[in-house]
Amino acid sequence: MQDIILNIINQYGYIGVFLLIAIENIFPPIPSEVILTFGGFMTTFTDMNVWGVIIAATIGSVLGAVALYSLGWILSPERLENIFDSKFGKMMHLKKEDVGKAENWFAEYGTKAVFLCRFVPIVRSLISIPAGMAKMSWVKFLPLTISGTFIWNLVLVHLGRLAGEAWESIVSYINVYSRIVLVILVIIVLVSVVIFLKKRFINEDK
Repeated sequence: MQDIILNIINQYGYIGVFLLIAIENIFPPIPSEVILTFGGFMTTFTDMNVWGVIIAATIGSVLGAVALYSLGWILSPERLENIFDSKFGKMMHLKKEDVGKAENWFAEYGTKAVFLCRFVPIVRSLISIPAGMAKMSWVKFLPLTISGTFIWNLVLVHLGRLAGEAWESIVSYINVYSRIVLVILVIIVLVSVVIFLKKRFINEDK
């Protein structure tokens, strides 16, 4: 994967960065840290410059985020309510009210979530889906997305440039950060699932 990414950036420059980052937002397993830090490194020995890489990456990020936001818009709360109200939903003890609770949560914390999650691996892409489902206005979504992704891109591209030929060491540090965040997210999800199962399958059966 990494060799393919490096070859594309080597061959297509800014356009390669733009396309890879756009795809990375839709398919999170593609490592943005490799794209951005290597792009930063390339500014030390090619005609590419730091701001060109940052702008190309930010435009790509926003394009990918808009695609996922649109997917979330299609997966409207009404569709989820129908799924929750189906036989499968009832078998899983899901309730239509759960959708409303999720909407209320996003209405209260969505603005912070869309911005802050841009700094969290994997989630930085996927947060666009609930934003679309919650019908967050473009006036809020785009500025939060642009600013969050711009900061992420700015930091990693500059780190790649500063590290020079040792740019891969930055990727290693980011990978450690990603693993730590992933473990924390898994723990949060597991705890949430346990609490949900306890409420729906144990408490309700008493």
